[in-house]
Order: sequence, then C-alpha cells, then structure tokens
Amino acid sequence: MRKIIGLTLIFLFSNIALAGDIAKGKAKSGVCAACHAADGNSAIAINPKLAGQSAKYLAKQLHDFQDGKRSDATMAPMAGLLNDEDIENVSAYYASQKIQHMAVENKHIAIAEKLYLGGDSDRDIPACIACHSATGEGMAAAGFPAVGGQHPTYTISTLKAFRSGDRANDANEIMRDVTAKMSDKQIEALAYYLAGLH
Repeated sequence: MRKIIGLTLIFLFSNIALAGDIAKGKAKSGVCAACHAADGNSAIAINPKLAGQSAKYLAKQLHDFQDGKRSDATMAPMAGLLNDEDIENVSAYYASQKIQHMAVENKHIAIAEKLYLGGDSDRDIPACIACHSATGEGMAAAGFPAVGGQHPTYTISTLKAFRSGDRANDANEIMRDVTAKMSDKQIEALAYYLAGLH
C-alpha cells in the first residue's frame, strides 16, 4: 500500500503533461486500426481497447515497447515507427475516443466485486479501486490505467503476464506484487467484472 500511495503522490505532483495533437494523432493511427480499430475499440479480444485510455499511460506503453521494457512481437516494431511527437499525438487521439462498454456474464461476480472494492485481506491484496477508481477509469495523473470496459481475454492475459513476471513495466512492481497473490479464479472473475465496469 505504501508503494501505491508514494507512487500516486509522485505522479500527482509531477509537471509532466502530454499535449498531443488529436487530428495529427488520428492521421497517424491508421496503422494501429488493424488491431485496435479506428476508434480504439478493438473487436479482437486479445488486443486491448485503447479508446478512453489515459494519454500518459498510452505514451508510456509505446515508449516501453520502443525501449524493450515491455515486449511484444507485434507492438515493438510498430512502436519503433513512431517518434516522440507521433507518440504524443496518437496517445492524445485514442485518449479522446469513447470506450464502448460491454455486457458480459460473470459467474463469480461476488468474488470480483469484493476484490475490486475491498481487496482480499487473507491474501494481502489491496482493493483495485484504490488505483483504478470506482468506475474503472483509472487515475490518469498518477499513471494508473483505465480498466473498465476492457476485453476479459486481454485482461486475463495481462494479469497473468504480470504474475509470471513476463510483463515487468509496472512502476514499483505494484502489479507484479498484487498479481503474485491472486489465484486464477480471482483473475478470471476480476477480468469479467472489469469488462462491464463503467
């Protein structure tokens, strides 16, 4: 919990701001549309929806792909085609789009709701709401991503990648610490809960 509070304060008081050009970002985003859709609402369950995501978070992910801090056989070369201005612009464009929420069935809603809103004290898992907000919109200023409306398949894959350490670009290892304590059942329940959260 100290890591979460400390990181939040650092980001809140930093003067980092992205001021990308949405029109230029839209023009540059054409290559992204094949996987993420023109408006950032990917129809492909393994690919994340980018619509409505924080520009700051999107820019960080693109830089991490470029720098090798986050690996993906498709995204690393795609991110490599962008310069810093392109990244700001594309990030601003997708952040300006509206995410399309989905209705999903969740047979483990009680598990997920408890975890998201209150955590799991037996496993020392903090409540997801602390960083990702009540509606799943995240905290853009702190760099915590929006998670509401995301494809469950993508969310499951992402949480398991953090848990295994295959994904390690989270600040202060927050997500690796949290997911290391989560069961497969909790991950699946949470992913379906998030898909319908808004």
